[in-house]
Amino acid sequence: MSRKKLPEVVGNLNDTESFASHLLRFYEWCHIQQYTSATMHTWTAVLRQFTQWCLDRGIDQPRLVTYPILTKYQRYLYYYRQANGEPLSTYSQNAKLSPVKSFFRWLTREHYILFNPASELELAKRQRKLPRAILSQPEVELLLSQTDIDDIYGLRDRAMMEVLYSTGIRRMEIVNLKLHDIDKTWGTVFIYQGKGRKDRVVPIGERALAWVNKYQEDVRPQLLIGEDDYTLFLNQYGVKMSMEGLSRKVRIYLKQANIDKPGSCHLFRHSMATHMLENGADIRYIQELLGHANLDTTQIYTHVSIKKLKAIHTATHPARFKSDLQSEAQADADSEDETQQFLDTLTLEGSAEEDHE
Repeated sequence: MSRKKLPEVVGNLNDTESFASHLLRFYEWCHIQQYTSATMHTWTAVLRQFTQWCLDRGIDQPRLVTYPILTKYQRYLYYYRQANGEPLSTYSQNAKLSPVKSFFRWLTREHYILFNPASELELAKRQRKLPRAILSQPEVELLLSQTDIDDIYGLRDRAMMEVLYSTGIRRMEIVNLKLHDIDKTWGTVFIYQGKGRKDRVVPIGERALAWVNKYQEDVRPQLLIGEDDYTLFLNQYGVKMSMEGLSRKVRIYLKQANIDKPGSCHLFRHSMATHMLENGADIRYIQELLGHANLDTTQIYTHVSIKKLKAIHTATHPARFKSDLQSEAQADADSEDETQQFLDTLTLEGSAEEDHE
């Protein structure tokens, strides 16, 4: 891995003990360990912020950092206010501290420092609360109807939002879909190297498939420019859409629909899971569908076959051709605690997504 490919750092590279020098070594180690580009992007930004905070206080080497200094930084994050006047969420505070802890753990393990000042630093306990932004089924339909399907971009946007709601996949996963990832015969979508570099297969409903087919036949050929890399959803330049561009599109449609709820792409994921839960889907199936490794519980869930998952999806997802939006199906979660833990997991994931949208 060449040095020029490593992230930029702040500080004095002429000092081998400086933050800058150690961070370059740390980033090189992360690359060797095959950390994802998304993780590297986040960690770089977080550690740059921490480094600058230290430099502003005359702390220019990691060995000068002590536990009291780290607790002071933790208090700084707690009292920090964003441009809109809002404090950082508990998730965001912890997300800014976790890479710092990892950095000092690495420094200690590699014997660059004698002891780990972050070893006793405790992250804030996350709040247990219901999701603050869920679209009702009528709101989802209203949002989807905002697209102008007579326009090539409007039809593309409709197809993308239908896929987001039908499958519950993340925005990073939908923009990376290839043509061959959609299996129209089996009604499934293959997610290659999703979050955590994990592959999975998820069901997709007939309605969403119909919109994807229409997009592929009527729109994608018009958007394609130059060599085809088989990316499913293309922007106006004929290349893969960016995550930020997709989020902006969804926010525009939310505004058009007069839906005043925070978030954008993750709203579909969160709402889909909630609607399926309300319609009787077991949490284990939704967990498998969303690609959650666990629900932060001690219970071990068995693997769910794609055939069974497809059947559950068809039976409980509201976006069907002949769906009854007044379905009398009730939630059938294994227990109230299990349901709450599931919602906690989804809420934390939503907070992370909003921080990047």
